[in-house]
Amino acid sequence: MKPLIVALDVDTEKEALALVKSTRKHADIYKVGPSLILRYGPSIFQKIKRFGKKIFLDLKFHDIPNTMFRAIQEVAKHNVFSATVHISAGEYALKTVSKIRQRPLLWGVTVLTSLTSEDLQKLGFRNSTLEHTNQLAFQAKTAGLDGVVASVGETAALRSLLGKDFQIITPGIRMPGDEIGDQRRIATPSHAKEAGATFFVVGRPILESKNPEDAAEMLLRDWRKC
Repeated sequence: MKPLIVALDVDTEKEALALVKSTRKHADIYKVGPSLILRYGPSIFQKIKRFGKKIFLDLKFHDIPNTMFRAIQEVAKHNVFSATVHISAGEYALKTVSKIRQRPLLWGVTVLTSLTSEDLQKLGFRNSTLEHTNQLAFQAKTAGLDGVVASVGETAALRSLLGKDFQIITPGIRMPGDEIGDQRRIATPSHAKEAGATFFVVGRPILESKNPEDAAEMLLRDWRKC
């Protein structure tokens, strides 16, 4: 399976499907987030699957255990490949959803790549982003999740902590010279691979490119060079 996940962070179904069509040679998994789901509902899944692609549903579920359990049960009915939950929902919630039969892969969100250690301190956390990410990721693994979402800056430490088979998904990917937008902890695809990432997620560098296919190919080429 190709390591590139394309984030369909666009406004319309037409734009989303055009991106799938233009990048389908370079990605097997496509991320669907809140805006597309709120506008089109789960029907968009089937339209993406017609290209033979898998769905990464990125809704970052974070609630009491019973609500999360019911949400993931509903997600499972749509046969998506993976879905995100916030690890900070707590051990009981994570264990509850991990035990659902025939569920998608569950990837736990650690610390968003838009946040820095200073941001965490303002939120009342004393640990650095690395320390906080390690703590959350270890809890995710022990609770039975399949992987974690974390920045490349924490990935090498996580790979050592979590072992070779646990999945690590890295957002915040940029090529040199790309605009960083609201991301703060960024890296190139080759840095992600070298650190031990399983998949890397890319949105704006592909979405805002004049040629999304070429942009996707360039990102994969960078991943493969190390």
